Amino acid sequence: MKVFGSLTYRKKLFLYLSAIFIVFTILVLLFQYKREKDFKRDQIEISLDNIAELTHHFIERKGLDINHDLAPLDSLYLYFPLENIRVTVLDKSGKVLYDTEVEHVEEMENHFYRPEIKKAYRSGTGANIRESATTGYEYYYFAKQYENLYVRTAAHYDVAVKNFLGVEKLFIFYLITLFLLTWWFLSLITRNLSNVLIKLRDFATSLSQGEEVEEKMEFPKGEFGEISHQIVDIYDKLTVAKSKIEIEKNKLFSHLIALNEGIAFFTPDKKKILRNNHFIQFLNIISDETNISEEKIFQVKEFARMNKFIEKNLNNSKPIKQSKLPHFEEVIYKDIRAYNIHAIIFSDKSFEIVIRDVTRFEKQKKIKEQITANIAHELKTPVTIILGYLELLKNNNIEAGDQKKYISNAYVQSERLSDLIQDISVLQKIAEARDQFKFEMLNLNDLIQEVKGSLNLRLDQKKIEVDILLAKPILIRANRSLLISVFYNLFDNAIKYGGEQTRICINNYLEDSDFYYFSFSNQGNSIDEKHFLRIFERFYRVDEDRSRARGGTGLGLSIVKNAIELHGGEITAGNLKEGGVEFLFTLSKSL
Repeated sequence: MKVFGSLTYRKKLFLYLSAIFIVFTILVLLFQYKREKDFKRDQIEISLDNIAELTHHFIERKGLDINHDLAPLDSLYLYFPLENIRVTVLDKSGKVLYDTEVEHVEEMENHFYRPEIKKAYRSGTGANIRESATTGYEYYYFAKQYENLYVRTAAHYDVAVKNFLGVEKLFIFYLITLFLLTWWFLSLITRNLSNVLIKLRDFATSLSQGEEVEEKMEFPKGEFGEISHQIVDIYDKLTVAKSKIEIEKNKLFSHLIALNEGIAFFTPDKKKILRNNHFIQFLNIISDETNISEEKIFQVKEFARMNKFIEKNLNNSKPIKQSKLPHFEEVIYKDIRAYNIHAIIFSDKSFEIVIRDVTRFEKQKKIKEQITANIAHELKTPVTIILGYLELLKNNNIEAGDQKKYISNAYVQSERLSDLIQDISVLQKIAEARDQFKFEMLNLNDLIQEVKGSLNLRLDQKKIEVDILLAKPILIRANRSLLISVFYNLFDNAIKYGGEQTRICINNYLEDSDFYYFSFSNQGNSIDEKHFLRIFERFYRVDEDRSRARGGTGLGLSIVKNAIELHGGEITAGNLKEGGVEFLFTLSKSL
């Protein structure tokens, strides 16, 4: 394949160069042809012009009357014989006054519109090759305008004149010979050039395909070969440079993270290579200094432990393995903020320092502590009540009716405790173990009907009507237990707080390529607008006394919000104009 490709490439190169040279040769030939032809025409016209001048001079010197007798001109041509030359004299109107080849000129037609006369009228002289209407011969005409007449001279356009006006064949033969020699020379050049270019092409192809390149490539001798060797040498140098750049790039892209982190790279002698603005900002905050440079980090006392680690590894004579780079990490607290400091030493003893603001994570830790306190508070109430009833039951003097009442109340509190623990477990799992939820294709219509069916008794007791407006089966990839929790909690809130003889409406009011859009509304009691900002918080209750009395854990809407977000959606709540509460939420199609 390479041999065939080489021959093809050589032919193409030769044809391209040959085409250029052929075009150049043709242009030179045409230019020379026109130039030589014009030169010979000028020679003939000069000769004819001289005869015209001689004729006009004779007429003026002899004082001939052009309108009566120009016969004395015959004597002029006795001394200057005109071989194959014709002379004609015309007045300004084009009337023929004298002609060397016509005896009765008065019978000749007006010549004003002859092409050569018209040209002489416009520009002083004119020439034309044509057949004479009077004599029937073909002439090379030349006319010249004077003050009161035209003198026209003409040479018989015979074989001698045609040959004179023709281009010398010797020049064409010389040009063709030169072309053939140059063509042969081009073939030698293209052969040498194509060999070099083919070598370079194979070299570039090997590089592009990731193949190993021979250490020594043989190129033809000459300037092209020298250039090719220089290209290979440049490639070798670029390969070395690329290897060094690759190390730097790997360091940069392996450890460069979010822009809100401070990052700096240093040489083994602690000189800055690269840093971002956050690094200086965090360094200034931690050191309590302003306009401090990145290299001053080695003098800041808050970074003493990290600097000790860096010094130890820089002074260590043992080589550092790329697979096991030394690293250091600690958290520095400054006022109300916390910063994670991370340093890593690379195999060439350069190193990187990353400063992260972890204040948000500390706040989340405090929030978890508050949640834990809330959980403890919520658990305390039912546990205390259960213990109280159990202590009363330990007294054998309690009547049977009271015992049954106490046991029933304790059971209610234990159910509340169980619901609370279950809800907390669901929330924690959504927050911390999202990957453990199994997603499958579900028919949302059937799932909603299933939840409604489990609550039919409670709905009937409060005479609540339910409208499910789902125009078509909605198939969605989701977690069954979480979606049941979503609709169960929405139904449960509507039953508990919406009032009696109301209406619940579930409507899939919109659909696009990414989401299903739903509304869940009840036409019962409304909620004060101030509560909607916190209604989805854990343990938040609009009316705490009523919520506790009706068995609410304060986690239902928080579960709804987290479950919907896990399904790629969002949820909001608001009051209806006609009264009642409406929840608007979306569920993603692309999970």
